[in-house]
Amino acid sequence: MGYLPNELLQRLVGLRLYSVQFVMDYVQLRFDGPVASEMPVLNCDVLPAVVRQGRTYLPGDPDWADALVGLIPQTVTKTCEGTGTGIEIHFGDQVVHIHPTREQVDTAEIAMLSGFGDGRWMVWRPSEDSFEDLA
Repeated sequence: MGYLPNELLQRLVGLRLYSVQFVMDYVQLRFDGPVASEMPVLNCDVLPAVVRQGRTYLPGDPDWADALVGLIPQTVTKTCEGTGTGIEIHFGDQVVHIHPTREQVDTAEIAMLSGFGDGRWMVWRPSEDSFEDLA
């Protein structure tokens, strides 16, 4: 089976963001799974933007970390993934958005989603799948 945009990402819909971990040079977003064996985590090697209350918070902005942490304990209402869009995780009218420019990509991976009970996972890389526009 080939790659289908948003197929795995949409499994976050209905799950609650319960933890944001800042790990040296990346961020982990952890979600409550429907069962104990399913605890999805999105590793963001490219730091995400956060859109809250009509304002976009970018990595490096003074309130960026607070905006990200402020999404705890919101529930995912929608996800979007596609070329030109990258990855979006919606929490009502608030959004975590990952779509770097070519200049912002200094890593082999943009993000990785794992932790599902069935073992499925996804890695997003520059110039592949929903980030093919970064070729």
